[in-house]
Amino acid sequence: MMLFIAACDRAWMPPKRLPLPPIKKARMFYQMWITTGLYSDLGMDYYERKYNEQVLKNLRNKAYALGLELVPISPVTQNHPSCQIFAT
Repeated sequence: MMLFIAACDRAWMPPKRLPLPPIKKARMFYQMWITTGLYSDLGMDYYERKYNEQVLKNLRNKAYALGLELVPISPVTQNHPSCQIFAT
């Protein structure tokens, strides 16, 4: 009776997480094989640029959903005194 209860309790436990799927290992191995094991760090600038592009894309999509359009600010408009925000 005790074993049956223990087995039933075991069935309600969440499954254990597997370490790494074989397909992921295969992809990592193939990538290292075709690049002869070289790893090149893309740098922080690359990741910041990709993040900014993603944020801009999301903002564009939200504006489009609201029926608006994003318009880039020209350099002349940015330097105009009436467009600047002054701290009070």
